[in-house]
Amino acid sequence: MVSIITNRSAMAGLATLRTVDRNLQTSQAHIASGYRVGTAADNAAYWSIATTMHSDDRAMAAAQDALGLGAATVDVAYTGMSSAIDVMDQFKAKLVAAREPGVDRDKINAEMIQLRNQLRSIAESANFNGQNWLVTQDGTNEPDRELVTGFVRNADGTVRVTSQTYSTLMDGSFGAPTRLIDETSPGMYGILTQPAAASGWDVSFPNWVFMVGKDAWPLAREMGVSSATTDQEIDTMITGTEFMLQQMQSAASRLGSLASGIALQGGFLQDLRDATARGISRLRDADMNEESTRLKALQVQEQLGVQALSIANGNADNVLQLFR
Repeated sequence: MVSIITNRSAMAGLATLRTVDRNLQTSQAHIASGYRVGTAADNAAYWSIATTMHSDDRAMAAAQDALGLGAATVDVAYTGMSSAIDVMDQFKAKLVAAREPGVDRDKINAEMIQLRNQLRSIAESANFNGQNWLVTQDGTNEPDRELVTGFVRNADGTVRVTSQTYSTLMDGSFGAPTRLIDETSPGMYGILTQPAAASGWDVSFPNWVFMVGKDAWPLAREMGVSSATTDQEIDTMITGTEFMLQQMQSAASRLGSLASGIALQGGFLQDLRDATARGISRLRDADMNEESTRLKALQVQEQLGVQALSIANGNADNVLQLFR
């Protein structure tokens, strides 16, 4: 049946052309944006998952930045502690030299004062972003140091930030501080200002300290030698210096272990972010090889659809031949 009112062939060709044009627009959008799922309308489930994962990736990036800040702080503290150990080694050597009979102990003491000043300068300079882990200004009221280590999404959808605490007292116990200087009285939370450390726990010299804090008790007495210093006192100072060195080495070991752990966590966070990015890519990204092939095919289909529609529209002209 041929009708000049309803051209069924043209209608079918036009419907096909509309479908091809719609698919062509979709393919062009995929190629232009690089996304197969660019909006929730493309695939609501995949879009929701990918958006959540992308949000988590940003949170992990922030945690990674915070971890980098913590790593820098720990590195500064470790560098300061390591340098302080070197100075303390020299101080102990001066004490051993002062033990030799006939030496000028006053001159040795002048060198020891310079080493003490150098050690204080090192401790006070170990400051990063306003934080100094080697000097405390507030004694026991100063909080432990907390480092952000990551971001976690639980199975129930809740999120939390993970962290690691660096205790200002080694193992959380009294008598083993990780800080060098405590400016408060009586300075017991600093290795160098703690009387027990400077005397090597010798109760015969209860008031000795390596250096006095700014608010130290009046009876505190800095370690030093003079012509009046006895050999027994020097021996006690050497014992105390060795005791302080052991505490400083333990604190440096803790800082080194913390730095190593931060480095491992930083590498893990980077690997986790890479894995998350790959997961998002699988859900959202368009396969450009596939899309380019589909685009070429759709362009051919569009040309054929236009040609078919032209043929269908030409059928009405054939009716005129019947009236000639």
